[in-house]
Amino acid sequence: MTKLTAILLAHNESAHIIACLESVAFADERIVIDSFSTDDTSNKARAQGAYVVQRPFENYADQRNAALKIAEERSADWVLFVDCDERITPELASEIHRAIHDVGAAVGWRIPRFNYLFGNLTKGAGWYPDYQTRLLKVGRATYDPLRKVHEVVVLDGEEGTCQHHIIHYNYKDITHFIQKQQRYVAYDAQVLFEQGVRPKPQNYILQPLRHFRWRYFTLKGYQDGFHGLRLCVMMAWYEFRKYVILGELWRKQ
Repeated sequence: MTKLTAILLAHNESAHIIACLESVAFADERIVIDSFSTDDTSNKARAQGAYVVQRPFENYADQRNAALKIAEERSADWVLFVDCDERITPELASEIHRAIHDVGAAVGWRIPRFNYLFGNLTKGAGWYPDYQTRLLKVGRATYDPLRKVHEVVVLDGEEGTCQHHIIHYNYKDITHFIQKQQRYVAYDAQVLFEQGVRPKPQNYILQPLRHFRWRYFTLKGYQDGFHGLRLCVMMAWYEFRKYVILGELWRKQ
């Protein structure tokens, strides 16, 4: 028999953990890699029948690679990574079962996501189809250790594409959005700094403008109305912030 293991990375996810685990109840095993939550995340997970492993969090690539190793040790053939604020629909669950029993060459499957930002389904500005390679054949996939944020899967074989969607309840409010974007732009600025990129005066103006144009027009942020406009403006602002942080890093040299 082919064993499918669903894996959740968790830290203080009490509000989401039960619904997420219920959505992956079709898996043969559910593993929660908990980075020492201070709420009742791990207790709720155990109550749902999940196997819980406590592990310090260093970065996403490291945590996911560790999770793959744990799944392999527990005889998993395939793993499905699911974030705690995501849900797997019954239609996608059926498709996943077909995929792992497919005799084709695919060793990984990418899955489109419906992203709900501030409660709004968002299809423009780069948030759709938002493919995520989450269904992986054990022993044929790993995560690039150099990509610590926005981690990248490296497959030893071909990749397939699912048709049904993950539901992602992303950014519950503006405060949540700001907190995450501040972390992301700080990381992106650090990457540019390590690559030796120095900000030019025009970058502070042209890069945010280009970013807004790309998201609003090229990626059709306009189709989400005011919600899309607001998102594109905020993402342009954080593009500006990235170069501000990059400049500060160079000045500290």
